[in-house]
Amino acid sequence: MNQVGHLINGAVVTPEGRQQPVYNPSTGDAHAQVLLASKATVEEAIASAKAAFPAWRNTPASKRARVMFKFKELLEANADEIARLIGLEHGKISHDAMGELQRGIENVEFACYAPELLKGEHSKNVGPGIDSWSEMQPLGVVAGITPFNFPAMVPLWMYPLAIVSGNCFVLKPSERDPSSTLFIAELLHQAGLPAGVLNVVNGDKEAVDSLLTHPDVEAVSFVGSTPIAEYVYQTASAHGKRCQALGGAKNHAIVMPDADMDNAVEALTGAAFGSSGERCMAISVAVAVGEEAANTLVRKLKDRMKTLKVGAYSDSSNDFGPLITVAHQAKVEGYIQSATEEGAVLVVDGRNPSVTDKNGFFVGGTLIDHVKPGMRCYDEEIFGPVLVVVHVDSMQQAMDLIDAHEYGNGTCLFTRDGEAARYFSDNIKVGMVGINVPLPVPVSYHSFGGWKRSLFGDLFAYGPDGVRFYTRRKTITQRWPSSGVREGAQFSFPS
Repeated sequence: MNQVGHLINGAVVTPEGRQQPVYNPSTGDAHAQVLLASKATVEEAIASAKAAFPAWRNTPASKRARVMFKFKELLEANADEIARLIGLEHGKISHDAMGELQRGIENVEFACYAPELLKGEHSKNVGPGIDSWSEMQPLGVVAGITPFNFPAMVPLWMYPLAIVSGNCFVLKPSERDPSSTLFIAELLHQAGLPAGVLNVVNGDKEAVDSLLTHPDVEAVSFVGSTPIAEYVYQTASAHGKRCQALGGAKNHAIVMPDADMDNAVEALTGAAFGSSGERCMAISVAVAVGEEAANTLVRKLKDRMKTLKVGAYSDSSNDFGPLITVAHQAKVEGYIQSATEEGAVLVVDGRNPSVTDKNGFFVGGTLIDHVKPGMRCYDEEIFGPVLVVVHVDSMQQAMDLIDAHEYGNGTCLFTRDGEAARYFSDNIKVGMVGINVPLPVPVSYHSFGGWKRSLFGDLFAYGPDGVRFYTRRKTITQRWPSSGVREGAQFSFPS
């Protein structure tokens, strides 16, 4: 059976120690064993990054950017293999895996702009013969902890920008689907990255805690569930580290009576069930304004869902694949059961879908109507192909629901009314907003992040905030007095 190791100081290593199986969720079979890094292995990776930092930080930004240009070419040349590895271990259908990779490549393209991104500011003659300027300097060794649902894209949110800014990076990807992440990291070394600048350690809590507490790690980026995000943020902060920790979501879509209902149904179908709903930006709640709109929406969604195809990643005609583990499959099915027990109406039941391999971790598209706050399927993040529908009487009532929820990651509004759209955009308490756009994931030159308990920390991921997170500003004020000019001591504050 294939063994997935670690990438330390430019080489794949497979030390003795704990390991666990990596499953193909389409079949339920274990296809590999992933090594789980010990504290000593993590410390070795950190030491490698620390040793590489002095030379890398002094490498001109233009040369660091050239590595990223070559990396982009290699990602595009190896896209089919990367998508295959994502599908094999995550279950994502090939077209969805390709879309994930493309969004990751766009962040590499943004990192190629490093010479411009890292320019500071300069002011001449702020005082007699005095110049002042700022520089964006790297932090040193930084770390990233990434989730299973985007094994290619989310790491590419982090380390290209961190590395091109002059830092060295230690990545701890999800142990559930590590192969594509490791393969991509090897491509970056083929692009000319010096050994030690990027290190990958697979592992579990032991590896995470080693990164969060090690004194040589200056900053930590995290994407995952809210309870773990809060733990990561509190632990990293308590150890003096800069931290951005992106957590969970419960993304609502408001459907107004004047919405183009057919377009809204198509948009909601893709946003709710794509990637089996295992997206932090998935739409999991449709809030219909008015009974007529609600009844029409549910009827059209039910009809559209009859055509959904769930199955293995290798069949590109499928719309979405399995869930990541059998335990998560059982958890999602538990939410569906709880909804019926709490009085909601199960319109489409995705349990026991018609699939070729009954041992895969499949749940089909599920639609639940007449859901109310207080029900588990409304309050909690399901992270599965389940869309719930809530009925309200007005847009303000819908907005109040969204604002009251503990998460504030993404939301959207379906309407033809520009005034309603502007009011919604200005006043909703959510970090990423779409108008007739169900998945308002920012492009690479903006930044990604939510509000409330969807983000712990001050800075969003990638884009301009990513540059700010992975650098610290230094301001220098310099004077070269004219020859022969001497001044006495000044005891008043300089002005």
